[in-house]
Amino acid sequence: MPQIHFLDVTNRDGVQTARTGLSKFGKTMVNFYLAKLGVAQSEIGFPFLFHEVPYVRAQVALAEAGAFGGLRLSGWCRGVAADVERAAPLGLRHYNLSISTSDYMIQNKFRGRLDRDAIVREMTAAVRAAKDAGAETVGVNAEDGSRTDTGFLVEFALAAKEAGADRVRYCDTIGGDTPGRIRERFAELASATGMPVETHCHNDLGMAVANSVSGALGDLEAGQDAWVNTCVNGIGERSGNADLLSTILAFRHGFGLEAKDAEIGDPLDLSWARRFGLWASYAFGQPLPYNQVGVGRNAFAHESGIHADGALKDHGNYELYDETTLGPFPADWHDRAGRVVLTGEYGGKAGFRHVMEGLGAEVRDEDLAFRVVQLCNAMTGRPLTDDELRLIAAHPRELSLLFPGYETC
Repeated sequence: MPQIHFLDVTNRDGVQTARTGLSKFGKTMVNFYLAKLGVAQSEIGFPFLFHEVPYVRAQVALAEAGAFGGLRLSGWCRGVAADVERAAPLGLRHYNLSISTSDYMIQNKFRGRLDRDAIVREMTAAVRAAKDAGAETVGVNAEDGSRTDTGFLVEFALAAKEAGADRVRYCDTIGGDTPGRIRERFAELASATGMPVETHCHNDLGMAVANSVSGALGDLEAGQDAWVNTCVNGIGERSGNADLLSTILAFRHGFGLEAKDAEIGDPLDLSWARRFGLWASYAFGQPLPYNQVGVGRNAFAHESGIHADGALKDHGNYELYDETTLGPFPADWHDRAGRVVLTGEYGGKAGFRHVMEGLGAEVRDEDLAFRVVQLCNAMTGRPLTDDELRLIAAHPRELSLLFPGYETC
């Protein structure tokens, strides 16, 4: 039976959000939480960029050490062989390669530098470079796919498949698609190519989640697995991307989406959802809207008389799903009121030991873990959370790769 899988792009598309940012340690924590949630794959960033290299090396080492469970780590490259060749020595085994495909972008972005034939040549050369470098899976991204005619999308995808690609990503780059249209296009494209088609939906019309669900259903209709791109808390360029939690909940609880038609293939554990959502708000410096799905302050709040009366009798009267399935709200050490001893950039060993003992964390290589705490606190510029401190305690050597020169200190 075809299945639905989640490929989260917070560490690539999400971090490109204007007026925000995330440290390399923060990106590491995104991978940590995605692994805890049971998501299939994380697009961890741009392995061809010089400033991502230490971070990518640390992620590969953490994965090899078991810190990310079964989470697959993938790199995003432009659809040119040179990017892939630059990234290949870092050891990633999964890639998504991106190039614009619409006539609009050919005319107004490439401005005569590339035509359709050149786009196919560039992309297929990049796919072969990735496969030659040992990539296990390669997806090709049709940027502005929603404004690309179906005939060329099929040609593009079939050329990619012949070169060794495993999936094609249909990018609704400017967020103009609608649920009925995208479902039809996914079914047609998946049927014509015999390949899974990834959803990549932006929220400019407020329909990123609806479009992602509909596109995935088009895949399933064609007998192909569906791969859904998401971001935590729906962050992303302009109005954002499809929200990870909302999309999962839609497949689990949306009326008319029977399990026999929409089976999720990832071992999801939503008891980490609140911790991830609240951590991301803290790390990105973006307060959550009160009505944020699942994790907002009002997601399960009732005041009006009829609703309050019904919820007191049985929460199912006015709630679609049980809020306890989303796990506890964080209650972190650094957020305690009153007297508290913290550990961080300017802390000493006594405070470090006090906090780690209080968290019940088993510290490997105390001296290195202490230095990594200082370095990560300096990098983020904010108190470290309990989950961050526990990850440092368990994997100081792998995390030290984030800071070249400190690996053996």
